[in-house]
Amino acid sequence: MSQLERLIAEVAAREAVRVADSGRPEAAVALLLLADPDRLLLIRRADRVGDPWSGHLALPGGRRDAGDRDLLETAIRETREETGLLLSAAWHVATLDDLVPTTPFLPPILVRPFIFRLEAEQQPGLSDEVAQAGWVDLALLVQPGVFRSTPITVHGAERMVKGYHLPEGFLWGMTERIVTPILQRWKELRSDDT
Repeated sequence: MSQLERLIAEVAAREAVRVADSGRPEAAVALLLLADPDRLLLIRRADRVGDPWSGHLALPGGRRDAGDRDLLETAIRETREETGLLLSAAWHVATLDDLVPTTPFLPPILVRPFIFRLEAEQQPGLSDEVAQAGWVDLALLVQPGVFRSTPITVHGAERMVKGYHLPEGFLWGMTERIVTPILQRWKELRSDDT
């Protein structure tokens, strides 16, 4: 069993933590994983006035529509709308803990991340919501020095935040909170194999 398969099996076996009836608007994101080499899909959100995540590196996803049966359907629909990738619910292999923003500058929203395992690479497209999209090797993300603190300006105030310094830009915030535990465990499993 590959380290990616072991990682997915571990995450799938764990019961995800749910935020109970928060009254917040709901959203979902898709963490798309591809093996050999192990990669994940990242997007850069288009610059849009009034969007608190404008220009950020992120996972595909967005707010739940009234017509979505559940948040899994939201993740699938949003991924299609943003990247053109057609996900199957059968590719959904695990659900991660619910997240809410930790800063008062962001809208009060609940985000549920879903992991999808793709068997073959699909090339993402762009949309009016996505300026850039591509597959990033997990091995790059765990290299020394890639994850570190950096000063950023948020609403006129400078803050030190942790994140991934990538050729595509700086990955931080809620996406960093989703990706980091997965990457840490993937790295540990890789170390176990050597």
